[in-house]
Amino acid sequence: METDLLGAPYERHTIDLGTDDEGPVTATLVRRRASESDGRAVLYVHGFSDYFFQPHLADFYVARGIDFYALDLRKYGRSLLSHQTPNFCRDLGEYYQELDEAARIIREVDGHDRLLVNGHSTGCLVTALWAHDRRDTDAVDAMFFNSPFFDMNVPWLTKAISKPITMRRGRTRPYSLLGVGLNDVYGSSLHRDRYGEWEYDLEWKPLPGFPVRTGWLRAILLGQKRLHDGLDIPAPIIVASSTASYKRARWSEEARAADSVLDVDHMAKWTPGLGRRTTLVRIEGGLHDLALSPEPARKQLFDELGRWMDAYF
Repeated sequence: METDLLGAPYERHTIDLGTDDEGPVTATLVRRRASESDGRAVLYVHGFSDYFFQPHLADFYVARGIDFYALDLRKYGRSLLSHQTPNFCRDLGEYYQELDEAARIIREVDGHDRLLVNGHSTGCLVTALWAHDRRDTDAVDAMFFNSPFFDMNVPWLTKAISKPITMRRGRTRPYSLLGVGLNDVYGSSLHRDRYGEWEYDLEWKPLPGFPVRTGWLRAILLGQKRLHDGLDIPAPIIVASSTASYKRARWSEEARAADSVLDVDHMAKWTPGLGRRTTLVRIEGGLHDLALSPEPARKQLFDELGRWMDAYF
């Protein structure tokens, strides 16, 4: 591994994933070791229009003797190459290649015997499907889902009308753009240049997010359909969400204390169908990425997660 852009003690390893229709493909595994590791590890997987940039998240784990890893998926963040369409995929199963390799490195190369997967948003959907499909391999020992993207945050009538069109166009014209994109409310709640407290690369995480393409949305809809049909993840799971959703397209002060991307009630609805041992917690004043919420919501998240880990990990 080489030193990561975050500087020591963060290291990174490039995972060669071959080529696709756009050319060479890579993923990036970031590592930070605990000073007194106890054999446990966590693998963080980001969401859409995102990448790993949160050292305080790693701080939480390494303080407990858990080695921290983060995976920038193909075409995201550190892994985004100049010839690639940002954040694009046709099938969520494409990400299994880098997830399998990351888990292999963590367990076989670095010698960890227990693995917690910490997903955020789209990363929760991807890793939930992966954990279900790899359930016979004991790849995962526990899972933490931070504001999972388990359903579309649109009215049911809009979904009913648009889904058949999206499914057809996503198959025949996967790189075509949707007519409606994301807004910048969530980004404005995070970045210090607007109303937030965080600094990150706006080339890799634009305030309004990257444009949404039909092939990617088709992959999401197919993945959500599988999840809605019910999964059987054997590992214990904790799902955390805000207590409220903010659904307006323009900024107001209410966006400082709510999930301005997804419907938090959807997260609660689909949690029981993930597996046999699920826990749901709601964080008052939490943002979409609960780990980036202002205090005291951020502390509440880590307190809840710490208690759950004491019992299950």
